[in-house]
Amino acid sequence: MSREVSPAAPALALVRQRPHRGEALVEWLLKVCAFSAVAGLVLIVVFVFREAWPVLANAEIQKEASLAKFISTPNWQPVGDIPKYGLAALLIGTLKLVLIAMLFAVPLAVLAAVFSAEFASPRVREFLKPAIELLAGIPSVVMGFFALMVLATWLQSVTHSPMRLNALTAGIALGLGVIPTIFTVAEDALRAVPRSYREASLGLGATAWQTAWHVSLPAAAAGVAAGVLLGLARAVGETMIVLMASGNAAIRSASVFDSVRTLSASIAAELAEVVVGSAHYSTLFFLGALLFTVTFLINVAAGAFVERLRKRLAGA
Repeated sequence: MSREVSPAAPALALVRQRPHRGEALVEWLLKVCAFSAVAGLVLIVVFVFREAWPVLANAEIQKEASLAKFISTPNWQPVGDIPKYGLAALLIGTLKLVLIAMLFAVPLAVLAAVFSAEFASPRVREFLKPAIELLAGIPSVVMGFFALMVLATWLQSVTHSPMRLNALTAGIALGLGVIPTIFTVAEDALRAVPRSYREASLGLGATAWQTAWHVSLPAAAAGVAAGVLLGLARAVGETMIVLMASGNAAIRSASVFDSVRTLSASIAAELAEVVVGSAHYSTLFFLGALLFTVTFLINVAAGAFVERLRKRLAGA
């Protein structure tokens, strides 16, 4: 018994075998763009690590700057008769600012995400989410200018701190820049929680708040943690806000009312004036390599959390 063949079958097979020239061109352009982005990233990484390598391998550079001196030297004073490249003050300043920013941003961003995903009406959500995400579109230099001119004056009048530009001012301004990143990822993770979770909890007699706190938030914990980690990576690498609002003094102090200096701010403030190939030049690139390594590891951890969330929800 012979099978009937549709008259359109040969034409469909020909279309599958021979894609349109325009589609082939678009596919080729997309491949070029993708590989160009990867190549650009690789070239940047190679350049940064190549310029930082003399700190680890060049004997002349190591007379002034080396890993041992980075640890043993107490101060950061790269300009002078005897340059000092102690990283302790920069590391303390970076950690202090990041800690203040995360303590300020994480509760606000996560609670706002819970409200938007669990309690807000569609009309309120349509206004709230774009309004918070709009913060991400504000240039960091504008945020730094706001911290310099408005936030610093207000905080000094409230706290009576001796220094107008200090770690608290820069940390809060940095937290404002981090909030949209954490909020967006956390809100998307909460919205991705299956509706059956909420319905089961409410059916057992739990209130809406109990459901959000004990069911939805734990189910989206991996996604929320990924958002926090992405916000942490943004805070570690931020430059203009801390450059304008921190006071830029490399002081080793635990007080939030003292000025600080971060790794990224040091690179931005000093790289344009150093002699190419000098110990100072290689040290600044070493700071850049250090920042890249830290942010890369944080982003990898965030990606692992997102993958864990995806698998958990797929299994549900």
